[in-house]
Amino acid sequence: MSFPYTGAQKIRFADTDANGHTYFATYLILADEVSGEYWAELGWDFNEIHQQPTLTFTVNANIDFISECLGADWVDVGVRFSRLGNSSLTLEWEMTNRRTGETAARGSFVSVFVDKADRKSCPIPSELREAILARQPELG
Repeated sequence: MSFPYTGAQKIRFADTDANGHTYFATYLILADEVSGEYWAELGWDFNEIHQQPTLTFTVNANIDFISECLGADWVDVGVRFSRLGNSSLTLEWEMTNRRTGETAARGSFVSVFVDKADRKSCPIPSELREAILARQPELG
């Protein structure tokens, strides 16, 4: 699988559960952090959402656990958009544990673009669509 963006995250002790491995929901948080970095690189910084023309709602999050990560492990998270619709898109991610070299988890997030005033779906802003297609022309 080829990813146009990869970011690294460290598993903290606080990210682990009573079994000593990474708590399942933490994988989603780590993937979301790296996904946000990619969105920001494309011009959509969630830290500046008040400046964006629309809101985005995550309407689906999916994860497949493959192998465990332990506290202090570093993971590389590759992200890419796999579907670009009119008012929604799907971002896929895959996480690799640096210590073991194994895929730890993979999943996806579906986001819907929403008008700030009426909270109804609206088209993906053209600037973001163009930035995504520039990085991932296969979606065009």
